[in-house]
Amino acid sequence: MKNTVSVLNELLVDTFNEILSIEQKALHEGVFKDLSVTEIHTIEAIGMYGTKTMSEVAGILRITVGTLTTAINHLVKKEYVERKKSEKDRRVVQISLSRKGKLAYRVHERFHADMVKAIIKELTTEEEQVLINSLDKLNCFFKKKIQL
Repeated sequence: MKNTVSVLNELLVDTFNEILSIEQKALHEGVFKDLSVTEIHTIEAIGMYGTKTMSEVAGILRITVGTLTTAINHLVKKEYVERKKSEKDRRVVQISLSRKGKLAYRVHERFHADMVKAIIKELTTEEEQVLINSLDKLNCFFKKKIQL
């Protein structure tokens, strides 16, 4: 019989890997075959509305601006992202989603909504609340670890 720690570790690792696999499969079978999971998450971090600086997006993704620059170069070339220098400070680069990028964002957002709906449709209201509380505690734990 496995102990609680082993079972939870296995479930967390498997769940994380399964979500990534499902996302990758959905991307390769969909309209946005040219995007990787990392690129769609970069699009998600940029957001639907307005512009963000490279530093803001790098902070959201917890990567360096140099790493983000490489990703943005690919997304600009693929026409998902637009980039321009700030009018106030020419050293600051502003990025935003193009129409194609916004469409990819919406499709990915729908994917996540459908995934969550499929998960909770099998749960009772009580089980939903237990899941929410448990995931909230897990999320808080990880956020504290990141801040250390």
